[in-house]
Amino acid sequence: MNDVLCSPVIATTIATAYAEDGYFFPYDVISETEAAGLLADLEAAEAEVAADRARLSMLRSYPAQLLPSFARLIRQPRLIEAVSQIIGPDLLVWSCGFFIKEPSAKSYVSWHQDLNYWGLDGEQEVTAWLALTPATVENGCMRFVPGSHEKKVVPHVDSFAQDNLLTRGQEIAIEVDEASAVNVVLRAGQASFHHGHMFHASGPNGTSLRRVGVAIRYVAPSMKQVSGDKLLVSHVSGKDEYGHFDVMPPPAGRLLEEDFDRARRNTEMKRGILYKDVKPELVKETRRA
Repeated sequence: MNDVLCSPVIATTIATAYAEDGYFFPYDVISETEAAGLLADLEAAEAEVAADRARLSMLRSYPAQLLPSFARLIRQPRLIEAVSQIIGPDLLVWSCGFFIKEPSAKSYVSWHQDLNYWGLDGEQEVTAWLALTPATVENGCMRFVPGSHEKKVVPHVDSFAQDNLLTRGQEIAIEVDEASAVNVVLRAGQASFHHGHMFHASGPNGTSLRRVGVAIRYVAPSMKQVSGDKLLVSHVSGKDEYGHFDVMPPPAGRLLEEDFDRARRNTEMKRGILYKDVKPELVKETRRA
């Protein structure tokens, strides 16, 4: 993978734009050829576990714990350098999961803020969303409302809509200025970065091709779960002097049983956080972790 780091000028641009707007894009991370290789590895793994719905769900929610190629991706120097400009050089990956929209699917993501539901005690978090296929208006790219991160946490309601890719179908309960939203168009191999309080959403895929992106959630080690749970994380840069999470080493192989076991235990803990205060009969299989 490309290991060229950001120039000081680009780093300053990232930090400034992120502080003002709550996001930064596009940012070149890997080549289109490398993105295609990652997509091929994902799709090969999907084929291997397709008969087991639980394993397929875990694969899509824990690729960096199950596939060495994605363990390398979350440590990619271009990503680490960019995120370090925003929240510092000490970095954990709180989660890494796919957002997949199949051809002509109705799947969408409603307007929401990430940190409303993750049970973390602060906002030292950055989501890097890397496109493995092009992200376009036609296939349901993300949309950001500039500056909305400054509103901090706003009220949400849970829709549990069938086609909503979010766990609870959560939606912002106040008016969203959609006219001001920007389309996060990316080529394969490019990434966007957004704040955990950013208003963001995405529409359905109206094309005949699959749209695949991977969301990598970086946090500073000083962050912790309000519940006291020690979730599974990856330590990808700098130091962790806090020990608020359980650190998992990169996978020693591909789709190993012990790694599925770790992912399964973490899914149960995270389910309790993501579905806090939800009636048990409304809890569905976690599609995003």
